[in-house]
Amino acid sequence: MARGTTTMEVGADGVAVITISNPPVNALSLDVIASMQRNYAEALSRNDIKAIVLTGAKGRFCGGFDISAFGNKPKNEKPGSMSIDFLTDIVEDAHKPSVAAIDGIALGGGLELSMVCHARISTPSAQLGLPELQLGIIPGMGGTQRLPRLVGLPKALEMMLMSKTIKGTGAQEIGLVDAVTSANELVNAACSWALEIVEKKKPWFRSLHRTDNLPDLAEVKDVMKFARVQAKMKAANVQHPIVCIDVIEEGIVSGPRAGLMKEALSGKMLEQSETSKSLRHFFFAQRATSKIPNITNMGLTARKIKKAAIIGGGLMGSGIATILILNNFNVVLKEVNEQFLSAGINRIKASLQSFVKKGQLTVEDYKKKLSLLCGVLDYEQFRDTDVVIEAVIEDMFLKQQIFSDLEKYCHHNCIFATNTSTIDLNIIGQKTASQDRIVGAHFFSPAHVMPLLEIVCTHHTSSQVIVDLLDLAKKIQKTPIVVGNCTGFAVNRMFFPYAQAACFLVDHGLDVYHTDRVITQFGMPMGPFRLADLVGFGVAIATRKQYYQSYPERCYQSMLLQILVEDNRTGESSRKGFYVYDDKRKASRDPDLGKYIEKSRNMAGVMQDPKVMILYLL
Repeated sequence: MARGTTTMEVGADGVAVITISNPPVNALSLDVIASMQRNYAEALSRNDIKAIVLTGAKGRFCGGFDISAFGNKPKNEKPGSMSIDFLTDIVEDAHKPSVAAIDGIALGGGLELSMVCHARISTPSAQLGLPELQLGIIPGMGGTQRLPRLVGLPKALEMMLMSKTIKGTGAQEIGLVDAVTSANELVNAACSWALEIVEKKKPWFRSLHRTDNLPDLAEVKDVMKFARVQAKMKAANVQHPIVCIDVIEEGIVSGPRAGLMKEALSGKMLEQSETSKSLRHFFFAQRATSKIPNITNMGLTARKIKKAAIIGGGLMGSGIATILILNNFNVVLKEVNEQFLSAGINRIKASLQSFVKKGQLTVEDYKKKLSLLCGVLDYEQFRDTDVVIEAVIEDMFLKQQIFSDLEKYCHHNCIFATNTSTIDLNIIGQKTASQDRIVGAHFFSPAHVMPLLEIVCTHHTSSQVIVDLLDLAKKIQKTPIVVGNCTGFAVNRMFFPYAQAACFLVDHGLDVYHTDRVITQFGMPMGPFRLADLVGFGVAIATRKQYYQSYPERCYQSMLLQILVEDNRTGESSRKGFYVYDDKRKASRDPDLGKYIEKSRNMAGVMQDPKVMILYLL
């Protein structure tokens, strides 16, 4: 069965409009490419066709190469058969101009295809970018060569190495597109532009041969050297960012044709790498998380959530409230007293202000978002809420009381969600008659930044509630994973042994800072001890308590955290934990930490183990 196609219609003006059609994102499957090649062969051979416009069906230009087709490419495929033989030698070097009409998305191969055209017209909101590095590969259809020639070397490096997308209006400002128009006028505008190229009223640019945006070779070397340093700092253990830089440089130094061939050969090598295979697996796995057998395939429609309530304005509660109002939900934030409520609202304001400073929100946007927030000290405004998310401390009795209170004030369809990271939901809902609408909504700190949302369901949780939360996750741009109910759920069930192992190794002789350094060199953003400081020891101790109760035979009971807490060292928030912190929250080693570790070893009855100490030499 064919996976997508292209169609060609020739207007009375002599412009052939080739439309990519491969729902949902008009991906470039092998069938689409073959169909496009046939269309171009016909368009270039017909005397009644003066020019070509390339566009996508149903408001989407092209979402790039079909990732699922990587394993189906012909094994004896000639390197550069697509990027050189077809796109460069036939499309770009044709005697008839092509203009890309871009709406919706032009990502990866989609943007590369548009850059082969002799002009690009876009809608203002279209998203353009080359995100291939997220899959462990590089742009493989000429993007490494054409993008620097269109937007300049620094901007091209930024877009490729950071997988950064840009809207149509921004793309026009940097020279990536030639004009911006409305979706209704897009194809007509592209047809007119193409005819003006034929009539020599518009320039006929071949992107691959442009040099006006490229710096001299001495500056190229400096820019590339800096880019390599930055790439190694960000991801020292992967090769594809460096390969991408090498390919870009090859084209500038040795000429675009040599760059295209190096791009083709390097791309084929990267496609076979374990890094790319793993990242592609992750890509598909991430998109499969919202497809739950016997739940999402049962014909249920998500109910509309207009108003949410958050109980607890601490770090987690304020973060959840922030992400909700950023996505235009009305939010009620409840606290126990004015002092805590004021602190919670101030946290939300600070988070929103950080978006203003980064240019991601205007001052007007900030005011509008903040107007969606209402702070309260009682449950009166909970009566018309559609979902309540409890985000108080990990105290089982407190949570039970809250859920019992919610039944008295909320309507019968209101979802009762808890942000608990470890406590059994059946116990939390033990004192209610509403166990079918009790669900876990476990965010990760900081909640308005971290992309994961753990949706925890019990045997009583209704399928409708799960569908509703999956829809909410999508609307607030979170990646949901639906998991069963047990101590620690899925994420902390994996994380707790990792944290325990770190404390075990320190008790037996390994250095805290050496451990963190090795873990970050391995590729993690931070080590377990720096992470514990960031999260705060209160959460860690409460979590550990739940594990000790549920799985006593599986736990190593290090006393190190408890000893630090007893001396008012609770992590970054108190400026002291495993590290010490200055006024800007910069972490430094603490020479006094050794005495706490020694006390922990004595309490555990262990001595430094030579087998552990040898790890320093590895």
